[in-house]
Amino acid sequence: MAPRALVALLAVIVVVACSSKERGERPATPGLDRQLIEPAGRGAAGDVRALLRRGASVEARGDRGRRALGAAAYANDLDVARLLVRAGADVNAKDATEQSPYLIATSEVGDDPALLELMLAGGAEVDDKDRYGGTGLIRAAERGHARIVRRLLRAGIAGDHVNRLGWTALLEAIVLGDGRKRHVETLRTLVAGGADVNLPDGDGVTALAHAQQRGYAAIARILRAAGARHSGA
Repeated sequence: MAPRALVALLAVIVVVACSSKERGERPATPGLDRQLIEPAGRGAAGDVRALLRRGASVEARGDRGRRALGAAAYANDLDVARLLVRAGADVNAKDATEQSPYLIATSEVGDDPALLELMLAGGAEVDDKDRYGGTGLIRAAERGHARIVRRLLRAGIAGDHVNRLGWTALLEAIVLGDGRKRHVETLRTLVAGGADVNLPDGDGVTALAHAQQRGYAAIARILRAAGARHSGA
């Protein structure tokens, strides 16, 4: 390359680098970025912290589109999740299965709202949906997570949203629940939060009818006390 052409090329590189710096962009580090996901999933906070200091991106995607915060959320590791959120990780970013750290916190970590609190503080879109069109409230209700249901209702989540299966959170707590203590408490929490006890499913079957068909006597009593009817008519 001729000297004058080399000088011109170097000048362009310098201008681009300076421009990126002024815009706050960081240099691409794809290998380093992907290294962040594995330790995030096994709770290695020290490794995560070190990689972040070296410039690893919290938005790097691994297998099936999972990011570091998603891996930490599945592990229910608050320390790592907190590090990543503080570093700018998106609590609403979804992987290939349409799971986000926020949605994971509503349903995949047991009935412990600690991770959910972190996601809410990090800007969670409370009414976001999964691939079935279900909200975090529906997911929590299905699993019988009464404490998480209570926290989501306080956060203002839509209580009577209907997913693609034709079910609300109240219906899922019955149809996909087991009628035992945790689902009874979940249903009681939904009713106390104002859930419509007479909103039928896509086939016109009400919550009370579902409860009676399954022999869930305690749930049926709660529904009747709240004014539930056996028929949607």
